[in-house]
Amino acid sequence: MTVLWVVIGGLVLVGLALSVRIVTQYEKGVLFRLGRVRSVREPGLAMIIPVIDILRKVSLRIITMPIQSQGIITRDNVSIDVSAVAYYRVVDAVKSVVAIENVAAAINQIAQTTLRKVVGQHTLDETLSETDAINISIREILDVATVEWGVEVTLVELKDIQLPDSMKRAMARQAEAEREKRAKIIAAEGESLAAAALGEASDTMMAHPLALQLRNLQSLVEIGVDKNTTVVFPAPLMSTIGELGSFLSREAAAAAPSSPPAQDVASNGAPVTVTK
Repeated sequence: MTVLWVVIGGLVLVGLALSVRIVTQYEKGVLFRLGRVRSVREPGLAMIIPVIDILRKVSLRIITMPIQSQGIITRDNVSIDVSAVAYYRVVDAVKSVVAIENVAAAINQIAQTTLRKVVGQHTLDETLSETDAINISIREILDVATVEWGVEVTLVELKDIQLPDSMKRAMARQAEAEREKRAKIIAAEGESLAAAALGEASDTMMAHPLALQLRNLQSLVEIGVDKNTTVVFPAPLMSTIGELGSFLSREAAAAAPSSPPAQDVASNGAPVTVTK
């Protein structure tokens, strides 16, 4: 009799072990009874009937799925290798179990074909510069395809774009030519501004002849900073300096108060009295 009770107790324990299931916080359990979906079990302790019931656990966490590199020909007939990464999560546990056999494999395959299709509709320059628009297009297409599977694609990002070596060299030459063009344009604009400034300066000097001579004197002062500099004064410049000195003397005399007659020296050396 004791052995019988021990056997019965052992069967009860085995039955409880087979009946108890634990669904974690990030999962949901799909309960099948005799092959039919009966209910969805929330996180916590779940009891099932052994042999009759089957509990399939489905993770609701976001899954990161790398999309392997694809050889793609762009719209302008350039062969490139593009890899990407997709993020998705299950939003309907029943559909993800009933509607499709393997959600991860299915999304991986459709992501590869969608990546090839979308990138193939763009040129190389668009692929390199408009990655955000391409990412959005791929995600929208995947969302439409996976909605029947109870899956939501949250994000798709192009991860790497590999170009042929010949195309890299061509792009490097193009970038170098673009920089040279900008440098020449900037130099031409600088010459234009300098010419305009010189034109304005020449107009000012034409209106004020003494300004040109003062500028010449300033240039001589700047040259004379070096003690070993030899400066040759041309004859017109010397006469101009003399005229400038005479002008300054007349201005100073006119500005001075009345004074007794001054004597000047004539060309023959005899003193001459000048009365003002």
